[in-house]
Parts: sequence; structure tokens; C-alpha cells
Amino acid sequence: MSDVTTAEFNEEGKYLRKVRSFVLREGRLTKGQAAAMEQQWPSMGLDYSPEPLDLVQVFGREADTVLEIGFGMGASLVEMAKASPELNFIGIEVHKPGVGACLSDAAEAGVTNLRVFHHDAVEVLENSIVTGSLARVQLFFPDPWHKKRHHKRRIVQPEFAQLIRRTLKLGGVFHLATDWENYSEHMLEVMGAAEGYKNQSTTGNVVERPEHRPLTKFEARGHRLGHGVWDIMFERID
Repeated sequence: MSDVTTAEFNEEGKYLRKVRSFVLREGRLTKGQAAAMEQQWPSMGLDYSPEPLDLVQVFGREADTVLEIGFGMGASLVEMAKASPELNFIGIEVHKPGVGACLSDAAEAGVTNLRVFHHDAVEVLENSIVTGSLARVQLFFPDPWHKKRHHKRRIVQPEFAQLIRRTLKLGGVFHLATDWENYSEHMLEVMGAAEGYKNQSTTGNVVERPEHRPLTKFEARGHRLGHGVWDIMFERID
């Protein structure tokens, strides 16, 4: 589970821009993570810029692009990129050891269709992603802020849903997953009311875990203990 962004939101779900720039979560890197940052960043790292990315230039090809917000240590993102070489993948993470681990795993797996940001997700989405350029945006196991008084800190808010919608092409999908049932209800409420989206669930709530989302060790352990995981997929229709 990962803190997906340094952004904060007010009671109405409005994104609060910091007066000073946020502090990246450096953390302590292992030798392997540090080496991966040094060796792999030139080919897989994306330095943040307020200018929109040219995805064809970044990946050297035309292909559908999937963006994951807050990839943690990156194991499932690397697995997805390896399993779908026909797709481009972009990951965003503020925790530096996670970025290092992801780059290390990607290099070991021989993955070439993955690029990563070590930056705040909201800033990247607002400034670096061209309107209508993404086939899928993924938000897996964000911090649930399970205490009621902290619910306003949850990243899934009305304004955030529209920020994601802007980056998706028509027919593109916002895929969310959480292991907190209360957060899944919050996600469904926010996304169900969001303009321009349609729930891909035929029953109007959650969907079965799609094949493209790998089962994590954490999740498999949860299943054995009887814990639930909720997948939610909304398609941009307007």
C-alpha cells in the first residue's frame, strides 16, 4: 500500500496546492535500489516538467498507454508491463526506494515499455499528460484514511475524478482497487456521480479482478484470511 501523492484536499474534495513545493519521500535506499536509480534512470526515468509529454517520443512508438498512480515497490507494475509488451506503461511514485525497486525489477525482467516519475501524481496529471492520451489509469490500494475525520484526505474526490477523465481518451478506463470496503463505497459514490463516466460493472457496483491486474502477495494472503478486495472500473464516455 502506498501514499500515492503528497497532495491534500479540503472538505469539498478540492485540491490544495502547497505554497512551498512538496518534499519527495526519499527514504533509505538499499545498494541495489541506489544502483538501479543511477543505472536505469537515464533510460526509464521521467524528469518532471510542466510541459506535456510527447508519448511517441518517450516510448519511440505509437501504442496505448497505461498510467499507474502510486505503484509502491513496483512489482505488479513490472509484471503488467512484461505481460503486455504491446502497451506503454507509466508509473508515478513519491517514495524513492519504491522507484529504485521498480527500476531494478524492470531491468532484471528486461522490460522496455515502462517509464517512471518520482514526483507528485496530481502535478504530473495536471501538467505532464496530454488531454485524451491515456487508455487506462490505475489507482491500486491507495491510503484508505480509514478514520472518518480523515476521509477528506482520500485521493478519490470529485475534482480528482475529472482530472483523470481529462487524461483519458474516449473509451479509456479509470481502474481503482481497494481492500477497504468503506473506501470502495466512497469510490463508487464519487465515480457514480462523476460526469462523463460509465461504470463497467453490469450490476452498477464492483467488477471481478480483471486479468491485467496481478494478484499481489499481500492480496493473496488477504484472500486466505477471508479479506475482500474491491475492483472498480469506470469508462470515459464523454
